[in-house]
Amino acid sequence: MEVETRIANLESQIESGEFRLNSLLELTRAIATNQSVDQLVRLFEFVMREQLGYDRFLLFNKENTWSPLLKVGLKSKVKEISVEKELYRFRDITVIESSHSAILNEFDIIVPVFHKDKPLAYLLIAGVEESGVKKHDTIADMHFLQTLTNMVVMAIENKRMAREELKRERLKKELEVASEMQKLLFPSDLPSNKQMDISAKYIPRHEVGGDYYDFIPLGANKYVICIADVSGKGISAAMLMANFQATIRTFYSTVYQIRPFSLEFLIEELNKKVMTSAKGEKFITFFIAEYDAASRELTYVNAGHNQPIITNGKEQKLLDIGCVGLGMFDEMPFIQVGKEILKPNTTLILYTDGVVELEDERNCHFELERLIKIYHNFYRLSMEDMNNIVFSKLDEWRGNRKLIDDTAIFSCRFF
Repeated sequence: MEVETRIANLESQIESGEFRLNSLLELTRAIATNQSVDQLVRLFEFVMREQLGYDRFLLFNKENTWSPLLKVGLKSKVKEISVEKELYRFRDITVIESSHSAILNEFDIIVPVFHKDKPLAYLLIAGVEESGVKKHDTIADMHFLQTLTNMVVMAIENKRMAREELKRERLKKELEVASEMQKLLFPSDLPSNKQMDISAKYIPRHEVGGDYYDFIPLGANKYVICIADVSGKGISAAMLMANFQATIRTFYSTVYQIRPFSLEFLIEELNKKVMTSAKGEKFITFFIAEYDAASRELTYVNAGHNQPIITNGKEQKLLDIGCVGLGMFDEMPFIQVGKEILKPNTTLILYTDGVVELEDERNCHFELERLIKIYHNFYRLSMEDMNNIVFSKLDEWRGNRKLIDDTAIFSCRFF
């Protein structure tokens, strides 16, 4: 009789070992053939129910937050279980005899799964003794289940990471395309002749930026000069600015050619466009000027932008007449138009807040006074050389700190 018992036990162990090996091989095959998350979960459920005989269990897994990956045979509201509060203290397979937690008392065994001290999953099993198995006799099965659960959860995590990597690659390509599109929107040929010398330099903080400048000839002696900055960063801000620039170009290339309009009209129309596109979530600061080279008159509106500077190399004046930023109100509360007659050899300096608000390692801003001083000290330089000097000084100022914002300089010398 004793021999028969030993043989029966040995046969049981062999069957158990074969079962575990087959289960591991089947799961490994499923992972290797890149089966879906649903298929992996169904396979895990099959092993739990059909091969091990557990018909009440719960598997928690964390993606962004902890949530039930699999719930079988349970009527309780598993959403009431706080994984951080109820389960984080379990680091080993634990048989629950009694617990202060009414929720945990519904279960018999907790199987935690960790990776480098990081909890990946928790398997909670109920009704163990109902299946005719003693709680403490199931520990060997639990170690096997811990291994099986770890394989399933790691496979799901790898799939998630692969999806995230795919998203990052897709976003990277989208950013590259957006960056190239944005470059095409900036003027590629700025004039440098006997009438004027114009140059711009722009460094976005990220692949795409929210700053914009433009130079639009309107005829033999009339030009549009503008600069803008959108609140917020990222692709949405860049796309809003690209749409804004396209709108301006459309107004001057079509509407203006048929019937010239005032700056007041343009500002009102642009405000409507920004409100429609941004829906009040973003706004644009904007400076626009029309320059008549024959009369030397500069007509402008400053819509909440950093005040441009006109200087002769010794004295300067800030251009502050205008209105509030675009997209702040459904209708503009007021619009004022400024006018200046530019004397020969006058420089107009347009810039975005990334210049004057650049911080050094002591958190001090670069500020407007330093920018003006650079233009006065190097006034004889060409505008391209001047812009290079400005950015060189900005680099010296920030030291090892990164750019905190898009940075643009638009320098215009009128002879």
